Amino acid sequence: MAVDYAKRGAPKKKKPVGKGKPAARGATRKPANQKGAKSPVPIRALLVTLVVIAVFVSFLWFLKKGDMPTPVVDEPVDTVSAPALEPLPEIPAERWQYIEELESQQVEVEVPELAESRRRLMQCASFRSHADADNLKARIAMAGYESQIRETTGSNGRWFRVILGPFDNLRDAQRTNNQLQRTGIYGCQIWLWNLD
Repeated sequence: MAVDYAKRGAPKKKKPVGKGKPAARGATRKPANQKGAKSPVPIRALLVTLVVIAVFVSFLWFLKKGDMPTPVVDEPVDTVSAPALEPLPEIPAERWQYIEELESQQVEVEVPELAESRRRLMQCASFRSHADADNLKARIAMAGYESQIRETTGSNGRWFRVILGPFDNLRDAQRTNNQLQRTGIYGCQIWLWNLD
């Protein structure tokens, strides 16, 4: 069926929110049909409460009943003597031979040192000023090592390198580097010796 929307009239305008007289906080309208009657207590909640109380009371009764001493009946015990067993022989003291053999043996292990054909150097820093290089050289001397300051001129100017060495193998250079790191000197790099 066709509906004529032109005769319906204009829609009712809603009052804009926030304009006009502000409503008091917490003020809400209550329906007029309430007569102040209290809502009835739900039957389920009442039943659950009664069941919980009954279980609690029965638990307390069980605990009280469990504390009562039960009468002890003394029954005569027949004493049957077990047949006399022969005592076990003493365990012989075992002395293994391999313990003595291992104590008297000495094992010699030969670790061949790898002969390195090239010596190593360790550069700890490179400075623009000689005073900074001399300061680091003094810190290295306080750690117990002798270092050198080498002046080099490259494409980007003059540099003062603080180096240690020569070291015959990589292991000695790494040991020195680890000891310098324990004293607070970091950033040393190990390179092949190229200063001769």
